[in-house]
Amino acid sequence: MSFQRVLIAVDDGPVAARAAHTGAEFARSLGAEVALIHAIDPALGYAPESGSSPAVLIARAERDGKKLLARFRRQMSLPSSSPAFAQFGNPATEIVKCAQYWPADLIVIGSHGREGVRRALLGSVAEAVIRHTPCPVLVIRAAE
Repeated sequence: MSFQRVLIAVDDGPVAARAAHTGAEFARSLGAEVALIHAIDPALGYAPESGSSPAVLIARAERDGKKLLARFRRQMSLPSSSPAFAQFGNPATEIVKCAQYWPADLIVIGSHGREGVRRALLGSVAEAVIRHTPCPVLVIRAAE
């Protein structure tokens, strides 16, 4: 199997940054094209304690997501023509949909490596992506 198109999932956490830089190095070593995806969880629109309406919270999250993608593109020295997707929806679902739409040969994603009850309560985007995507997934764990 050859990896010509690598989709890297990013968010604003250190695990995603580690995964992004590892994925970019891997893609460069193969001469593969790179695309970035940032999924905006709809749950961000339901924060009554914030004092802002759901529409305002979602618009802010979308704006922040686009800035995040631009920052990763610069940090990873990706060409401005590299695709970057800011998708609104369940993160795992949106990553899988993007991998099908773009057609990725490999997805790179970070994982905190939670286990047991913490994993059951918090869920695992990486695990859901692995279960539902048609292509291989490279999971980068948090540094220990």
